[in-house]
This record gives sequence, C-alpha cells and structure tokens, in this order.
Amino acid sequence: MEKNAETQDNQKLEPKMPFKARVIKVSLAGAILDIGIGKPALLHVSQITAPDNTQNKKVDELLKEGEEIDVWVKKLTRKDSEERIEMTMFKPLDLEWREIKVGETVKGKVVRLEKFGAFVEIGAERPGLVHISEMAHGYVKLPSDVVQEGDEVEAQIIEVNRRKKQIKLSMKAIQPEPEKVLEEKPAPAASGAEGPRREKKSARKPRRKSEVESSGVLEVKNEAAEPEPTYMELAMRAAMEKAKQKKKKQDVHRPKPGSTEQDEILARTLENKVQTN
Repeated sequence: MEKNAETQDNQKLEPKMPFKARVIKVSLAGAILDIGIGKPALLHVSQITAPDNTQNKKVDELLKEGEEIDVWVKKLTRKDSEERIEMTMFKPLDLEWREIKVGETVKGKVVRLEKFGAFVEIGAERPGLVHISEMAHGYVKLPSDVVQEGDEVEAQIIEVNRRKKQIKLSMKAIQPEPEKVLEEKPAPAASGAEGPRREKKSARKPRRKSEVESSGVLEVKNEAAEPEPTYMELAMRAAMEKAKQKKKKQDVHRPKPGSTEQDEILARTLENKVQTN
C-alpha cells in the first residue's frame, strides 16, 4: 500500500515499497522528495518518467516543487552511518529475475493465446509460457479449450532461462491427478439366459503323408482282392499249364515214345478232378 505523511520514522523500508511523495527541491541531477518518514529521499534524473516518453527534457520541465508524484523504493544504501534512500518513478516488477524460483506457484493473467500454448503475465520482465501439454492432465486440442485471454490463472514455475529470458509454467503441476478408474469386466451370464452353449468339437489332427498313402494302397488292394485259391486248385492249374507248354513243343521236337500218351492221360485226369471239385 502507498505510504503517506503519517508514516512513522521507524518504518522499515524495503525495495519496491510504494509511496506518495512530495517534491521538495529540483536540480540538474534530479530531485529531493519527502516520502513522509522524516528522512528525505533522492530521485535521480534517470528514474524520472517523462510524459509520452519524451526525452532530453530538463528536470525542472518534468517536475515542479510542491508536486505530488508516485514513487517506489529502488535501493537502500548506507554512507557514513547514514542511510540513503533512492527512489524511482518506474513501477518495479513484481518478480525480478533473481526472485523467480523453480517450483514456486504464481498467479497471473492470460495475455496472449497461441496454437502451442498461452502467455501469462506474472509480473516479471517477460510473460511466462504455459505450453499446451502443461495445461491439463488430459489431452488438450487447443489452448482456447482451457483458457481465454484475460483469465486469471494459477501455475507453477517449472523452468527459468535468464539468458534467453524465458519462463516456463505449468498449470497441471498444481492440479490433482485424476483417479484411474478400473473397468470391471461383466460377469458371465447364466447359461439359461443365453441358451445352451455348444460344445466345441475338437479339431481333427491332419493325417500324415505316410498314413494317407498306406490307406490308399489298402483301399486299392481291398477292391481288387479275390478269394484265394486252394492248394489243390493251384496244383491243378500248374499241371494244366505245364501240359499246354509240352503240347506246344511237340510241333518242334519229336516227342519220346510213350511220353505223349502219359501226358494226355495226366491232363485228362487233372481236368476231370478240377471238374469234379
């Protein structure tokens, strides 16, 4: 809050404290002010604001004796056991670079929206950036889905780069993490509600190649199989075949006496037996 003439002499001064001061005297170097604490304060020419940012103006053209102005404590120094109070007409930053600490929570106003995030004025030299990935725990398609220009927001400082003068903020860092909801699988319905379940037939194992080939051979053999002849039939067939062969040779070789007759008798005998059976 601004201090007035009723401020006590033992008031503890701190940088950035605001005062309503009265100009006591002006000079080429600046002005002497009464800030109401019983001690004069100094206002250097470099700390005087000119209307409309005009430059190269003399102090007496900018300030008049007896005029009241708004000032802030810039610096406190001691010289020869006396405290020197230096003032400024430039409103100090709420946060100096040395005061910006990672992990601290700050409040500010959204001043600009971009596709990649939102810039928030937190009282520093530069606005801080809340990247779109730091706006909420869930997926955010556009920054405008979460904030609008002029909104007051609260965020945590997560990174500071003094050389590049960049401040990165996070809104989700101070938000409670959403609880993970486990989806319960529905219990299997009773068999009566869905009807009897069909039993799955076990898949037939593929038959091996050797088994397929052997089965095919067996089928062919079974189809071509005939009743096996008896031993007597085989003997008679052999004798008849032998007789036929001998008969064919008679035209080429002269048969021995008596052999032809014996063969004919044997052939007739075997033929009669075959017919009898």
